[in-house]
Amino acid sequence: MLILLAAIFAVHIIGIILLLVATIDNAWWVTETISTDVWARWVFKNGIWNYTDLPTEFNYPQDYLQAVQASSVLACIFSILGIFVFVAQLFTLEKGQRFTISGAFQFLACLCIMIAASIYTDRFHINENSGWYGHCYILAWISFALTFISSITYFVLRKKTA
Repeated sequence: MLILLAAIFAVHIIGIILLLVATIDNAWWVTETISTDVWARWVFKNGIWNYTDLPTEFNYPQDYLQAVQASSVLACIFSILGIFVFVAQLFTLEKGQRFTISGAFQFLACLCIMIAASIYTDRFHINENSGWYGHCYILAWISFALTFISSITYFVLRKKTA
């Protein structure tokens, strides 16, 4: 049981790290000279990456951008709360009970990062021929899978009866 709990804890921590990197780092959309995330755009000029604001034209609808930003941040918050609740439930939960609160927080994190990545996929960089999705975008989808697996594990897991 201890190895199982350690593995679940490790998957949860890895999910948190991936969520944070996907939310904070600057590579959701990448070209040879531009790296864009949900917060800003970096332009490569004269051998230096320069910070610039995101465009405000039609290709970047601000309401969808704010939804992506909010969903990404909420996913991080819910996942971090979930790990604290899991540790608290380890010591306070009665034997035989399920870790449903931890699972609910992870499921909320899963839904939030899925919403953020889905909106970004559907609304941004639609007509751009050059460029590709960067590592943060990929990490967002990987963290979606990890948080989903983690939430299902919490819903199924029971505190062992002695």
